[in-house]
Amino acid sequence: MTSLNTNLYLLVENSLFFLIATLFIMVVNWGWKQTKPYTLPLPFPSWYKVWFGSVQLLGGLLPLVVMLLWGVWWGDRSVLTVLGWYFIVLGLQIISETVTLRQLQNVVWVMVPYIYLPYRFWQLYEGLTLLDSKSELVWVRYLLIFELVLWIVNYAIDVSQLPRLFRWEVESNDVS
Repeated sequence: MTSLNTNLYLLVENSLFFLIATLFIMVVNWGWKQTKPYTLPLPFPSWYKVWFGSVQLLGGLLPLVVMLLWGVWWGDRSVLTVLGWYFIVLGLQIISETVTLRQLQNVVWVMVPYIYLPYRFWQLYEGLTLLDSKSELVWVRYLLIFELVLWIVNYAIDVSQLPRLFRWEVESNDVS
């Protein structure tokens, strides 16, 4: 597959995902329009800042450095293509989260990562299949595998936080 064909294919695939995800979010937002405005439960747990910072550093800055080195500096179009689309969809997720939390102030915000993260798993897997097996790209392939594990762990942590995000009551084991 040529670089142009790959980019066209990824443009269509990612655009379809974004369109479907956005339509789904809009429909769910419309269905939940009568709910109270949603605000984040504060304060965050003490470990949250460490985890959130780690995900930003390892899921954002590290791939950016790799994209700039291999994709821009050393001119490998396949790395630039794979990580470029990774960042475009990551940016669209951040925009979706910001709009749903700050503008719509709706609990639909909680579900945005559950739509985008499985797609990110797919993007990273697809990136592994799109990269050539050239030995100079082995570190980029390792990065994609690392990112896949990072985002899966992040997904599990997100799921574990659902009771807190929805403010579900927790039974106290206080024996008085």
